[in-house]
Amino acid sequence: MSAREGIAAATGTEALTTELPVGRSTGWWGMVLVVATEAILFACLLGSYYYLRFQYGSPWPPGGIREPTLLRPLVMTAVLLPSSLPMIWAEHGIRHGQRWRLRSGLAATLLLGATFLTLLATEYAQTLREFTMTTDAYGSLFYLITGFHGLHVLVGLTMICWLLAASLRGGTFGAYRHDRVRNVAIYWHFVDIVWAAILFTVYLSPRL
Repeated sequence: MSAREGIAAATGTEALTTELPVGRSTGWWGMVLVVATEAILFACLLGSYYYLRFQYGSPWPPGGIREPTLLRPLVMTAVLLPSSLPMIWAEHGIRHGQRWRLRSGLAATLLLGATFLTLLATEYAQTLREFTMTTDAYGSLFYLITGFHGLHVLVGLTMICWLLAASLRGGTFGAYRHDRVRNVAIYWHFVDIVWAAILFTVYLSPRL
């Protein structure tokens, strides 16, 4: 092979779009940085919640607002946290070239995530009758924290829909081409972990 042919092979479409089986891609590092940045934002929000709570003292929530009910948030937790399992199953499946596992795992995660958002909407329908984002500092933090997380769930579901649509169209997924799935999985696991922190902070800590 001549030098010109070697350069053409190395810079061709197939070479540039084929993922290597080892090492970390630029996309992986990009997603890790995104998750790290978002984790700092959530840490600031939750830290603000604790700061205002301890500055205000008891009772908490203030202004006669009742303690958050636990039934719906616990159901939301039982829906969202297990959604990481089908995502893991989908990712491991495509690593072995099993597209059916990718599609079924993504579909299951999509269903669970959409159910979570539906339950969050019903939660808002109830709490908005009692307080709003402008009622006091507690109301602002409650809706900001839970709403910001809900937005992240929506973004994650959008990415999952994109992956599912690409896999159904016969996109280029396989044992050595699954970086997109891995990146979305990282984001989705992050969303699940953050909800566990929100559950403890917003719904459980006022009872402690």
